[in-house]
Amino acid sequence: MPHSSRHQILVVENDPAIRASLAALLLSAGYDIATATGGFDALLQLKRVLPVVIVSDLNMPQMSGFEFLSVVRRRFPQISVIAMSGAYIAVAVPSGVIADAFYAKGQDHPATLVRIVANLIRTSASRASAHQKQSAPVWIPRNSKDSNGIPYIVVTCTECLRSFPINVTEEPTPEVCETTCLFCRNAVRYIIDFSRSVNSPLKKLATGVGDETEKAS
Repeated sequence: MPHSSRHQILVVENDPAIRASLAALLLSAGYDIATATGGFDALLQLKRVLPVVIVSDLNMPQMSGFEFLSVVRRRFPQISVIAMSGAYIAVAVPSGVIADAFYAKGQDHPATLVRIVANLIRTSASRASAHQKQSAPVWIPRNSKDSNGIPYIVVTCTECLRSFPINVTEEPTPEVCETTCLFCRNAVRYIIDFSRSVNSPLKKLATGVGDETEKAS
């Protein structure tokens, strides 16, 4: 059991070597550490104990980090979250990622992650309040094509829990969309799983000028 005076951090990473390295880094900084091999494993652990901060990779099998972080924001808005990936060079959280901070794995100095964790813990109360004021978007996988060959998705309303289809005429992008539930007229915010449609995401160069270029991951 974690010591009552120490904050627990959950590290979610499918690569064993990276997972162990991050756990050792944060343990040496004075935190209690739990680890998970992926999104489903992490959700099982969250049934037992809630950490103060989650550090999660974005590129994971079965449940992507994008989807996992969206679930965490909806179900556990009090938890602060750090997204990490080696596919972005970003100065802020990449578009479409539901997180409080971003760590460029393999590019940022490890001390940067420790500083980010400490800052999120200091501001956790205000962040939890902000999270609860706006519902997190639902992360939706692309389904298939209808009888006319038009791609569609199935959206489940977060209020009445009924599902309804929406045609998708454009390639998914990492943007939060909104639609009105066909049954209860509730506004449903969602993101289509664009992560499966690209080989490498747009990488924002940390130059301070905001230019974006596409590079191989």
